[in-house]
Amino acid sequence: MDQSLEEMKGDEKAVYLTEGEGRLAPAEQLLPLVREAFDASDYGDIHGEIEELHPSDCADLLEFLTRDERGRFVDVFGDDMHHETLTYLEGTVQEEVLERLQPQQLAEAFSELDSDDALDVIEDLEEEDRERILAAILPVDRDVVRESLSYPEESAGRLMAKEFVTVPLEWTVGQAIDYMRASRDLPDDFYDLYVVDKDLSPLGVLPVSRVMRSKRGVALENIMSTDLHIVAPDLNQEDLAYEFRQYNLSSAPVATHEAGMVGVVTLDDIVRVIDEEAEDDLFKMAGLSDEDMYSRALQTARSRFSWLTLNLATAILASSVIAFFEGTIERLVALAVLMPIVASMGGNAGTQTLTVAVRAIAMKDLTSANAMRFIGKELMVAVINGVGFAAMVAVVTLLWFGDPALAMVIAVAMVGNLFMAGLAGALIPLALDRLNIDPANASAVVLTTITDIVGFFAFLGLASWILL
Repeated sequence: MDQSLEEMKGDEKAVYLTEGEGRLAPAEQLLPLVREAFDASDYGDIHGEIEELHPSDCADLLEFLTRDERGRFVDVFGDDMHHETLTYLEGTVQEEVLERLQPQQLAEAFSELDSDDALDVIEDLEEEDRERILAAILPVDRDVVRESLSYPEESAGRLMAKEFVTVPLEWTVGQAIDYMRASRDLPDDFYDLYVVDKDLSPLGVLPVSRVMRSKRGVALENIMSTDLHIVAPDLNQEDLAYEFRQYNLSSAPVATHEAGMVGVVTLDDIVRVIDEEAEDDLFKMAGLSDEDMYSRALQTARSRFSWLTLNLATAILASSVIAFFEGTIERLVALAVLMPIVASMGGNAGTQTLTVAVRAIAMKDLTSANAMRFIGKELMVAVINGVGFAAMVAVVTLLWFGDPALAMVIAVAMVGNLFMAGLAGALIPLALDRLNIDPANASAVVLTTITDIVGFFAFLGLASWILL
């Protein structure tokens, strides 16, 4: 009955993680073997390796392969892949794999996936591809997916799993345990029991561990937790993630007044949401959309072109300020050498404030309640850094060009531009958020334009006034 430590270490499913060994990931280990099998058209020794591979490692392996190799891999090893592999794939690769799988393979995969995972795989596909896959899966699974697709995008209804366990309020611990042992319709894995009334409205939650530790005669209502955070199916996933983070939730029931409890959102779903939202903000700050590193070059270029076009327009606008002072620059060439310093420092300082503000708004840490305090702090930081860098750049300018007046001009311009950078970096995301525009989507280009224009105008304007 007892298993020895040596036997446990020999178990192929047990993984011991240690530092400093520099071992290759399973996908990296298998990659050359798979390619050798492709070259030799001999797959006998690889089938077992693929079958034992963890779904996330199998997804990594597929992503390491080229597009043509990927198609061949699915043709040869499609039956060996664990169904959860689909849930770990990046968007472009996931679409390629789904297109390659046979209808029977799709039906088997979707019948094994939890409802929320199945929806996650299919919801971002083009309508034509989505309908092709829905037609291939079992009617019962198809109905579940279609119902979930009826909820708004990025909502709790799209995230929730429909596999959950409910028990009536009047039951005892013994009745609940007997039910869990006898029922054949329960999810494969679950951690909480939801206590509901006759209308299926959630009244309390019970961790399975608490049920197993309690005596059989104890009433469920005496040990259940009533501290429920019940969410509506149309609640935005960002607000849902905030609830989980704010109140340290591991799960939350999804319910309506009409139907009672319709699903449950678990922590693994929220981890994915937080990861997706962070990635989305990062991409938007750089003017990118939903592209990934596996997209075709033409598709990637097309997605970036419009944002770069906007950046070109703002760069021309900033350059027009320089053209306005063309005569000043011709008379004092040192200005052409020094003016990029002012604009660059303003842009970098503003980006620091902007990044903090956008993230704080996303985390609901920055609201109208503390906006003035945040702005005041950032302006103070801007002045402190502005004075410090002004002193440094003034000394460098004096040693370089030997002109005290020029050193004073660049010092004053530096303080002014860093002050404006701090102000713009704080105000732009707050203003966009007030207008219900995602601050991550447009803040960077507006900030860069402001700091360039202010930096060039302050430096060249002061130079025209003082030096010439």
